[in-house]
Amino acid sequence: MDAALIIFALMVLFTFLGLGVYATVKVVQATKRGVDRTITQARRTVEDTTLRAKSFGQVGVTGALAQLRLDLRTSMRATQQALQDGVRTDASLQESIALFERLSAHGRELDDELKRLEQDPDRGRIAERLPDLRERTAKIKQAADSLRWAARDRAQRFAQDDLSTLSEQIEVESDALRDWQREPVDDLAAAAAAWDAAQANGAGAGPAAGAEQGPASGSGRWGAEPTQAALNPAAPAPQYSWQKTRRPESTT
Repeated sequence: MDAALIIFALMVLFTFLGLGVYATVKVVQATKRGVDRTITQARRTVEDTTLRAKSFGQVGVTGALAQLRLDLRTSMRATQQALQDGVRTDASLQESIALFERLSAHGRELDDELKRLEQDPDRGRIAERLPDLRERTAKIKQAADSLRWAARDRAQRFAQDDLSTLSEQIEVESDALRDWQREPVDDLAAAAAAWDAAQANGAGAGPAAGAEQGPASGSGRWGAEPTQAALNPAAPAPQYSWQKTRRPESTT
């Protein structure tokens, strides 16, 4: 029995140790990814700043190569950000992202080539290749810009449609909320008029019915009287001389 308890305790201990090691590894990996991401962003920022300085501060082949790299990287980065933001709400952009990945391969290849040419001392040879490099950069940049603006136009169109639908629903709800502005006196007056009309119709139909029933009952006097309204108080019973006087209840 003691051996079983010791084995169980060791299993629990090893389980907790394993979970602790697993959690530590995950934390280290997440920290490493965060550090790598920060370093990559810092390196990219430094490189973009250097290219911008070269494009403005230097002339000739070096400045032209720096401007081409800067334009290419700016367009590709903006398109990537736009597609990643759009796919969170529009799954149909997955195909656009696949096309952009293929375009990114050409963009990285051209950026690496431009980076190597910056270190090449043969400026005359590079100057001869500049028209071709500009054309390739323009094609990639145009394709990236087309994807980016198409994604933005699609998102804007969806936002406008949703806004139009929401505006219509709000107008309907606003009309329903303004229903309290109608005066309740109008409703009461209409109900009173309808009641009076119903009573008038009932009073007009009463004499005819009484005239038909008069001969059958043998009393023309009672048959000729109009039917009394239901809401009016009942008329007191007629008193005749041969009737005994009703004694009050208090007398003995």
